[in-house]
Amino acid sequence: MNRERGIHEYFATDPERADREAWGRKSEPSSRRGFLSGLAQLSAVIGAEIVFARFMPTGLIPAAYANSSQPFRIQGKNGLTLLNDRPLNAETPAFLLNDDVTPTERLFIRNNGVPPQGVNTLRWTLTIDGEAVVNPKTYTLADLKKRFTPISKQLTLECGGNGRFEFDPPAKGNQWTLGAVGCPRWNGARLKDVLEDCGYQENAVYIGYYGADTHLSGKPDKLPISRGVPMNKALEEESMIAWGMNGYDLHEMNGYPLRLVFGSWPGSTSGKWLKRISVRDKIHDGPKMVGKSYRVPCTPVAPGSNVADADMCIIESMPVKSLITYPESGIRHPSAKPLHLHGHAWAGDHKVRALHASIDFGQTWRKARLQKPANRLAWQNWDLSVEFPNPGYYEVWARAVDETGRSQPMVVPGWNPKGYLNNSCHRIAVYAA
Repeated sequence: MNRERGIHEYFATDPERADREAWGRKSEPSSRRGFLSGLAQLSAVIGAEIVFARFMPTGLIPAAYANSSQPFRIQGKNGLTLLNDRPLNAETPAFLLNDDVTPTERLFIRNNGVPPQGVNTLRWTLTIDGEAVVNPKTYTLADLKKRFTPISKQLTLECGGNGRFEFDPPAKGNQWTLGAVGCPRWNGARLKDVLEDCGYQENAVYIGYYGADTHLSGKPDKLPISRGVPMNKALEEESMIAWGMNGYDLHEMNGYPLRLVFGSWPGSTSGKWLKRISVRDKIHDGPKMVGKSYRVPCTPVAPGSNVADADMCIIESMPVKSLITYPESGIRHPSAKPLHLHGHAWAGDHKVRALHASIDFGQTWRKARLQKPANRLAWQNWDLSVEFPNPGYYEVWARAVDETGRSQPMVVPGWNPKGYLNNSCHRIAVYAA
């Protein structure tokens, strides 16, 4: 059976060969004639002269071709791209994430199992139990809304595998590009208040969640996922039991009627269709908490290495990252007119200190105007106007720096077996006419 390879897989296998075969571009400086010929072919394919071509890294897929999508529709969602239908997973193209507060219809879908059907909110309950709880209790939705102070927080939610498609060698799992992230305003109660209402012992070190979603196998005794967070994260003011998003009920694919939200940590910790929280006297050991799931090597490893489970560390705070959400990649723009850029930046448990953009493949950078977050753990919006010196093809790159001085890498960061935490610079294509 013939199988066509996608452009990312093609370039990941052998970037220099892909350069030669796709564009006729040679990386050796001495091959000047071939280099110029290749650039001419590449420019012809793109449809414009690459103005800063001398700075363009070998094996780089032009941004004009790096972002492709197939629209996917489901009730209450609009514009998402389907990655998998069993379980259902879909992401949002970057340009559709331009809102400063992510609309429900634009928030990505990440499922591990089959969501519950025919939810009856009048009968829905949440149980708090575990080895380290003092008084186990069960609450109805009405109890939670009546007994605990309601809060509203804008919190960044991102899949740990967002950006997986760029890793080489390729990592197994959904090949997320950049759209498994969003920052809606969540409505609910503090998890801390509910845990304190039950009481927890001094030996409490972790919480683990259990949802109403079922395993793909259909076996009732098999859970699709059950993860959690350390107690210090669970007790943060921003950690929530949420029943709403942007003032409305949760979408059925985002956890309706009840879920956890831990802003800035992998989205897998924010359990959906929440039925039970267990206060543990040890690190939670549910499905997707052990082995290599949502873990990265504790120390850097060579690409393709076999890493022992004991040498893998649980992902906690997500790394510094940014998106260019306006304009859409591939825009045609008058070269004599400044182009306004807009986007978002976030940095796990930290604030973003600065956002810079480049139009010459990282040779020079310009500082953007960066807004303060709406609250702790919300992404920060940024704006910048750039000008293009000549007509032709450009790539706009964005790079954020957090308050500790950590910056996004220009290229894909350290390889890991599951393809987590890719926070390399986002880039878009611009045709200046």
